[in-house]
Amino acid sequence: MSETPRPGQERWVAPLEETPLRAVDSVDDDAPPESQWKEAWKRMRVNPLFWVSSVLLFLLAIMLAVPGLFTSQDPTFCQLSDSLGPARSGHPFGFNQQGCDVWARTLYGARASVLVGVVTTLIVALIGVVTGAVAGFYGRWLDAVISRIADIFFSIPLLLAAIVTLSVLNNVFPDRGFWGGCMAVILALSLFAWPSITRQMRAAVLTVKNLEFVDAAKAIGASPRANLVRHIVPNSLAPVIVTSTISLGIFIVTEATLSFLGLGLPNQVISWGNDISDAQVLVRAGDNLSVMFVPATALALTVLAFILLGDAVKDALDPKARKS
Repeated sequence: MSETPRPGQERWVAPLEETPLRAVDSVDDDAPPESQWKEAWKRMRVNPLFWVSSVLLFLLAIMLAVPGLFTSQDPTFCQLSDSLGPARSGHPFGFNQQGCDVWARTLYGARASVLVGVVTTLIVALIGVVTGAVAGFYGRWLDAVISRIADIFFSIPLLLAAIVTLSVLNNVFPDRGFWGGCMAVILALSLFAWPSITRQMRAAVLTVKNLEFVDAAKAIGASPRANLVRHIVPNSLAPVIVTSTISLGIFIVTEATLSFLGLGLPNQVISWGNDISDAQVLVRAGDNLSVMFVPATALALTVLAFILLGDAVKDALDPKARKS
């Protein structure tokens, strides 16, 4: 028995024909399944961190490719009469102690620093993927040998090992030039940075090789090597990509640190680390702080961009994040 609603308590319900039900949970059975990378891209493109890092890295790429768009000055043209001169037209951040344009040197100095970081990351990732995949897939004595060698290198601090290695290389090859200096730093970092990638790749391979699709590929006649290359390695790369993205920024900072200590790139090479090292005396005196802060800010923004990109990739590829 319904009661008559009191004034102000009336409820209006639309007729059913005006609000038809929708199959909100329907699934298209004919649609092909989405790959892990497509799902990751869908998740990543709605992440603000991804777009912030992408904008910063896009600007960095333009600076590396066409620095002339941002300055018309020659970074190697220096006049002592302009030493520590203030900003003026065409020189927005003034001059360093040698009379070189600070902004031009910051733009062109990105090439050496980023080159070292990118090439080192590629080499470290390649070594780590190969050694980790072999150790995790084949196991037994191969796993034991690779794991123990990785443990030995992993126990050595990266910066300390790079300092010792570059000290030796500086004594053997004192005049290296731009490419020789870059390759020396890349070699010193690559020799001791690969064990972390090896560990992650090994752990991922140990998990993936026991999944059902690997057994299915084996059942239809795939050889162990084909299974490893075509199925296991591609599905084990997610943690490696995340770590490599973040490590790229770390390698750029490490190169700047080595150059700051006078062990990295030669002094004649324009790089952020060398410029920061040359300006440390000015900072201690409290004068002309922009001489150091301009390359230091460029270094910080570059590293921040790669770290933000690594966080965005991690959120997109992490299975736990996808379930949350």
